Amino acid sequence: MMAGTPTNVTVSPAVEVLNVSKSFGAFNALHGVSLTVAAGEKVAIIGSSGSGKTTLLRCVAQLEKPTAGEIRVNGQYIGDRFVDRRRVPMSDREIAKMRTGIGMVFQRFNLFPHLTALQNIMLGPLKVLRQPRNEIEPFARQLLQKVGLPEKADAYPEHLSGGQQQRVAIARSLAMRPKLMLFDEATSALDPELVGEVLAVMRDLAEEGMTMLIVTHEMSFAEEVADRIIVMDKGAIVDQGRPDTILTPSCHPKTLALLRPNRDRRAKLGALR
Repeated sequence: MMAGTPTNVTVSPAVEVLNVSKSFGAFNALHGVSLTVAAGEKVAIIGSSGSGKTTLLRCVAQLEKPTAGEIRVNGQYIGDRFVDRRRVPMSDREIAKMRTGIGMVFQRFNLFPHLTALQNIMLGPLKVLRQPRNEIEPFARQLLQKVGLPEKADAYPEHLSGGQQQRVAIARSLAMRPKLMLFDEATSALDPELVGEVLAVMRDLAEEGMTMLIVTHEMSFAEEVADRIIVMDKGAIVDQGRPDTILTPSCHPKTLALLRPNRDRRAKLGALR
């Protein structure tokens, strides 16, 4: 501990999900989910299609408003605030302001087709953070270097591969200097040969200490990078723990069902080599 650092300082978790439920009409996507993520922790979320993984991430980012429960990001409520001990919904502007500290990378890259890679990365800081162009452009170029695409600054999305577009999307999120990164199946829309280049960027972020919530079907990546793996089924967390305790032959039946296709695929790939 550094000299002069108070020993009684309490560091707020990066994310607190408190008994959150979410319904879409008669369909209950989340059932009383509670989750705490420490600053700098990497948490992988796995589960079959429809298990609630994406809905959970979207609730954390307030792209979906929970039906019940509370969410705090970096110690602050998001979605609601308290006035005289009463919960009051935040305005869209208040939510947007808090969301600037959350980076989001989705299955689809959502780059603006009429903007170059560099312009896509600069857009948020210019329009949302109101940063001057002469300050943000050098940083945006650094981010392109970080994701291995310095030579693609002037390229439009249509001239980039899927893996390159997703790396630009990651750089675009990092341009807002987030404290939390949410990845929702960031490699699922990519051809197999392009997956590795995106995972390499995510791996670098993990090693740098970024707090990350990662919805993924890449089990080997989750095993390598995650501090903790969460297993979801039917809108609830059914198992969680360190990779070495979760991804074992004696794991939860739902986890075992998820692991089997990945192990079969790796065995086939090994036989072909």
